[in-house]
Amino acid sequence: MNPRPSVHPSPSKTGEAADDVSMVARCRRVLQIEAQAVAGLIDQLDAATAQAVRAIYDLTGRLVVTGMGKSGHVARKIAATFASTGTPALFVHPAEAQHGDLGMIQANDLVLAFSYSGETDELRLIAPHIKRMGAKLIAVTGHAQSTLARLADIHLNAAVKEEACPLNLAPTASTTAALALGDALAVAVLEMRGFRAEDFAKSHPGGSLGRRLLVRVADVMRTGDQIPRVAAGTLLTDALAEMGAKRMGMTCVVDAQGRAQGIFTDGDLRRLLGQNQLTPDLTVDQVMTRSAQTISAEALATEAAHQMDATRINHLLIVDDQRVLIGAIGLHDLLEAKIL
Repeated sequence: MNPRPSVHPSPSKTGEAADDVSMVARCRRVLQIEAQAVAGLIDQLDAATAQAVRAIYDLTGRLVVTGMGKSGHVARKIAATFASTGTPALFVHPAEAQHGDLGMIQANDLVLAFSYSGETDELRLIAPHIKRMGAKLIAVTGHAQSTLARLADIHLNAAVKEEACPLNLAPTASTTAALALGDALAVAVLEMRGFRAEDFAKSHPGGSLGRRLLVRVADVMRTGDQIPRVAAGTLLTDALAEMGAKRMGMTCVVDAQGRAQGIFTDGDLRRLLGQNQLTPDLTVDQVMTRSAQTISAEALATEAAHQMDATRINHLLIVDDQRVLIGAIGLHDLLEAKIL
């Protein structure tokens, strides 16, 4: 006979609650330690920080960011941040640099190296070669007397009191602090450059960010025969036929020179029906909205969306300096272009 299997009672609800409290407390402790590590950097910033920002801003070559292990992951992110905010930057793996990738670094480049100990073998080995090539070196470490700190042209102190790891071994608070310091450098340089949203968009053409910052009204507006358009004096019945044919929920009304005179929308039609004012001889200019909202073709599509939202309308007319109608845009066009 098989022995009877042991039965392990399920934990009580009280025990489960205690475990949950303990887990949350552990997570809070980590966040507190890492927040304190980042806050501690504020008082550690000194003249060397200004030197580093100036060196990056004045750079004629590229910013080469490097680091090993967890510091390498931080370095990759910082390189990406600089590259997307106007500073040509790339990540070079220090181990690969020993086997040929050092050739990626030129004399007019600036190397930004992350190593908390300042004694990372791969970085200590390539640092003298970087200096001999003529490139300057900024080191971010937690030890001012480390080999890397002493070899650097500029040393930035990123020391933290403790790691969030209970063994004080796994890089946690130190990598968070290094990441924050890298971001601080990037944003300081960004502000010195007068970097604008338009500049940011140039390196982010894909996705919703690029669409919001790059797409112009001219890129999504309807033009030519796509625009529902009738002349002033047109019978309302004919204007409704134009609206039905172009399926935009409105029609523009223009004069003989093509200048915008007004707009007639589905909403205007519903109001006429509600007031029982439709007659066979009614012309569109008698019932159109004369103060039609317009926008420039060169405006950002997001501006068109904001204008529609602010005025609670669904269409905008695009006109030139003489109010000649050159396009029309509707809420649906913005939705199709994924601006909204």
